[in-house]
Amino acid sequence: QVQLVESGGGLVQAGGSLRLSCAASGRTFGSYAMGWFRQAPGREREFVAAIIWSGGSTYYADSVKGRFTISRDNAKNTAYLRMNSLKPEDTALYYCAAKTGGPTGNVALYDYWGQGTQVTVSS
Repeated sequence: QVQLVESGGGLVQAGGSLRLSCAASGRTFGSYAMGWFRQAPGREREFVAAIIWSGGSTYYADSVKGRFTISRDNAKNTAYLRMNSLKPEDTALYYCAAKTGGPTGNVALYDYWGQGTQVTVSS
């Protein structure tokens, strides 16, 4: 069982940066792949980024590639999402999620979810 708590969201101007954190409970954090997803009002939850348990491989949606960076610190049971060059279309509720096995962009394959943190980018 893993419990996830996101933090770091807020209001930022276009072009700005934020770093989201996802703190996990449990001693097996290091065995899970982690993902970040987002959901804007009226839209489906979509994949943003994912990282393998070791941190050695990362994956990104095309819409954020080159602007966002996912990372993790297994000693701190925490995953991060660094977001640079933010755009108004990045506005959404951002969720972190955990799954056993390899990372994927498939929402349905993640076992554990946080409650989300709101990111709002003004133009």
